[in-house]
Amino acid sequence: MDNEIKSLPMVALRGMTIMPEMVVHFDVSRERSIAAVQEAMVEEQKIFLTAQKSIDTENPGMGDVYEVGTVGTIKQIIKLPKHIVRVLVAGETRGRLKEIEYQDPYLRAKVEVIDEADLMIPDDPGAEAMERGLKDILVEYAAKNGKMSKESVAQLLDIKGVKKLVDEIAANIPLYYTDQQEILDETDFQKRYERLCFKLVNEVQIMNIKEEIQKKVKERVDKHQREYILREQLKLIREELGEDSTISDAEEFENSLKKLKAPKEVKEKLQKEINRFKSSLNSPAENGVIRTYIETLLEMPWDKAAKDNNDIEYAKQVLDEDHYGLEQVKERILEFLAVRTLTKKGDSPILCLAGPPGTGKTSIAKSLARAMKKPYVRISLGGVRDEAEIRGHRKTYVGAMPGRIANGIRTAGVKNPVMLLDEIDKVSTDYKGDTFSALLEVLDSEQNSKFRDHYLEVPLDLSEVMFITTANTLQTIPRPLLDRMEVIEISSYTENEKLHIAQEHLIPKQLEKHGLTPEQLTFSRHAIWKMARNYTKEAGVRQLEREIGNVCRKAAKEILTTERKKINVTDRNIQKFLGKEKYTYQMANTAPEVGIVRGLAWTSVGGDTLQIEVNVMPGNGELMLTGQLGDVMKESARAGISYIRSVSGKYGIAEDFFEKHDLHVHIPEGAVPKDGPSAGITMATAMLSAVTDKKVRADLAMTGEITLRGRVLPIGGLKEKLLAAKSAGIRTVLVPKENVADVEELSSEITKGLEIIPVENMDEVLERALTGE
Repeated sequence: MDNEIKSLPMVALRGMTIMPEMVVHFDVSRERSIAAVQEAMVEEQKIFLTAQKSIDTENPGMGDVYEVGTVGTIKQIIKLPKHIVRVLVAGETRGRLKEIEYQDPYLRAKVEVIDEADLMIPDDPGAEAMERGLKDILVEYAAKNGKMSKESVAQLLDIKGVKKLVDEIAANIPLYYTDQQEILDETDFQKRYERLCFKLVNEVQIMNIKEEIQKKVKERVDKHQREYILREQLKLIREELGEDSTISDAEEFENSLKKLKAPKEVKEKLQKEINRFKSSLNSPAENGVIRTYIETLLEMPWDKAAKDNNDIEYAKQVLDEDHYGLEQVKERILEFLAVRTLTKKGDSPILCLAGPPGTGKTSIAKSLARAMKKPYVRISLGGVRDEAEIRGHRKTYVGAMPGRIANGIRTAGVKNPVMLLDEIDKVSTDYKGDTFSALLEVLDSEQNSKFRDHYLEVPLDLSEVMFITTANTLQTIPRPLLDRMEVIEISSYTENEKLHIAQEHLIPKQLEKHGLTPEQLTFSRHAIWKMARNYTKEAGVRQLEREIGNVCRKAAKEILTTERKKINVTDRNIQKFLGKEKYTYQMANTAPEVGIVRGLAWTSVGGDTLQIEVNVMPGNGELMLTGQLGDVMKESARAGISYIRSVSGKYGIAEDFFEKHDLHVHIPEGAVPKDGPSAGITMATAMLSAVTDKKVRADLAMTGEITLRGRVLPIGGLKEKLLAAKSAGIRTVLVPKENVADVEELSSEITKGLEIIPVENMDEVLERALTGE
């Protein structure tokens, strides 16, 4: 059935949608809207009402209003002041706007009146189910909304018929006009029903969420309100009792500030924070952060310094008591104390003690603090990779704290302690920042007087702190950082030094630790020497101390389980306590041999000797290298063979010798990797000996790098290498001529019994090494 087309006056509504079955008042003030209402009264009182898409449009056209509106009957018109007309309208049926016939003096439109008599409505069971479901949703919506009266809800629930119920609910519930317009637009009843249900359920969910949020907010506000009231009551009670802690805290901070010796900038910062503390009493979280910050600043020793010890004799006595040897380190410390006494200035050098583990680097810093009568702070940097560990965290972060440097100063209680930065070579770097770069400011005497810790936010003077750093190797320390430190090399201990250290320090310490007395357990010199030589292999004395402790434990057990009152450990019965020997030294060969030369090597646990063997066999000129040689040693071997070939005529080697023979260079202990730039002349001598069939002296060892022209280049680790040669029974050692200065620095204890011959080129080496047999 076709819908009827009518020509009706039209009013465009702003922010309002009128539904069928709705009786409503609205005010009109625009001239055309008033004229349309008056024209409708003249005609059959019928008018077409549709909503504007935008409430700001003043003269709406066809595209500015919604297509579906409501055809209604005007029941009453009331003229109000200021040219406003109030209209009472009853909505009757839906209408679809076809066109606007004209706009002046009022809007008149062609409207298709939508006949809903033939709407597809489900049969009885379906309609009943839809009706009950909609009523259930309505009850829940009304309970949550609170804007609908009980009477209006009861009237809606009394309605029979699902179509009328949908229209009445859509007309009477307080939905936003765009939501009502969506329902009005639906001419299909099933979709209109679903749309209405969806809107109601959605509104219920929104109100549930809103209610939950409001409940949480109320709980939080109530909690803060309760805390505030209780805090105020507590404050009043304490005031009555004269125990107002908050006021006393602020007063205590201010009293401490008056007594504090600190730069003006620090005092101003503290006063500002104390004022903030007073004003943050109602915020416990902020109050706690400010309190911690103020306490930290007050605990820092800004201008509190330890008195320097000017007694150099006392310092020397302390250093000698605690350490045997380490003469270079002790001398440097005493020089520093002497200069400090004369100049009376607090500037301190930054010393870096570099050497193998167990050589006393860490303990020398502790002894220095005791010698100077200053507090001692040790900061271990091994594995530190976060820049904030050095510079601190900004106090805006949760759990912020000062960096390790500032915390160390606070712990020491003075601004000029002895601070040990242990294992500085083991600092690492990652995405959290470059820790080495953070240390640059700490260890630069030119700028550490204004060190900035992120937590403190005020400059901290580190210029009077005596920094001592330790490192096992200098290779991993960046050059800019290394440049700011004065490096003192601590080399391996000699066997004599280990003997003295064991007698004067290690044995008394271990006897006390194990509850023994010197009368119950004694060690002979040869027993200590054997422990150091055959049961340990190290540059320091840590393992030696463990072996002494091992002997002490077994001796303690024997004293308690037998009738023995005294035990004397000698080189003859040492195996009873420590078992069989763990290390043996390869002694010098008894007679000269062809193609076998003794070389010297430096390792992280001291020096060692390397016996290099060379064999010649028929072949086609190949050079074979075995014994786990590194790239540097392989290159030394190739340089050596090139040199030998260049001087083959001098030694009577046939021109085609290297084309018809292979050379095999081997260093025993093939499972142990070997590398380093100091075996060049050794391999060249061994190869020439094998090629010419001349024997090499058995009591001779050598160290040095070779060039293609036969020059001998200097090497490092000379002290450890000479000690290894001495232990192996070597009498003569060839060293590069450029290392003569290093030889002169060594003590007579090391060089005694050795003939050390400086060599400049291979001719001198071969002249000394080959026997001529």
